Amino acid sequence: MNVSVRPLAARASSTGALKDIWRHDPFVVRVRNLVDLTLPDLQSLHAVMETATVKRRDLVLDGYEFSKLCFVKEGFAARYKLLRNGKRQIVNFVLPGDVVGMPGSFLDRAANSVIAISDMTLQICSLEAFVGLCYRRPKFGLVLSWLAAQEAANYAEHIIGVGRRTPVERLAHLLLEMHSRLAVVGLADEFAFNLPFTQEMMSDALGLSVPHLNRMLTQLRVEGLIAINGRRVEIVDRKTIELLAQFQPIRSARIPLPEDNGSDNADRLAVEAVEKGDQ
Repeated sequence: MNVSVRPLAARASSTGALKDIWRHDPFVVRVRNLVDLTLPDLQSLHAVMETATVKRRDLVLDGYEFSKLCFVKEGFAARYKLLRNGKRQIVNFVLPGDVVGMPGSFLDRAANSVIAISDMTLQICSLEAFVGLCYRRPKFGLVLSWLAAQEAANYAEHIIGVGRRTPVERLAHLLLEMHSRLAVVGLADEFAFNLPFTQEMMSDALGLSVPHLNRMLTQLRVEGLIAINGRRVEIVDRKTIELLAQFQPIRSARIPLPEDNGSDNADRLAVEAVEKGDQ
């Protein structure tokens, strides 16, 4: 993986930098939907990371060892499997706030490939460093478990889609899923978002040919369910398209708090005080 790396810990050393991480880092935004983060949590997390910029290329190769966790700050990628006959199945799309290396880093060899489909900014740490962090701060081990459960639920929906949904239902579900996931990290409006993937990629994710995918997009537009302007997708009739796709957003439950979390509460209040001080 050809990357340009710069240390992240130095930029996170000041209170002001930590405050910016709290607000703008998409992975931290996702984590805070699951559990409160304290100042020591943020310091510990970013101490094990380095920031890297990545051009469009394979990040993970199917069948090869990969032992890093790459937290996506900016850009997009796709997990895929290339079959011997040359056909490609995209397993899912990787968005800001997602983790490259899960599940590949937890296997002896990666089970699929991951390709950057845009320039990306990643926050990278070795698997060994992240495991060490989890021993020191078990909260992050819980977070990864919760995110893995969410991934499993998304994979189940993709299997149902390819196996049982009609082509137009598959497409509608994919568009709603992308909007829902981007909205979680603040990258979508209430009813619209920018679709970062080509029609070829979408067809490989849905098991359709590109001409078939085009017909399904046209059908959704003609029926007044969506509007498309370039890469901008607007959900015009949300209720109807959700019924068509049988779509339910996958939202993780929050991680239960331990009975005695007094010190965490004090640190959480410190983070909140930092945020209020800048308002």
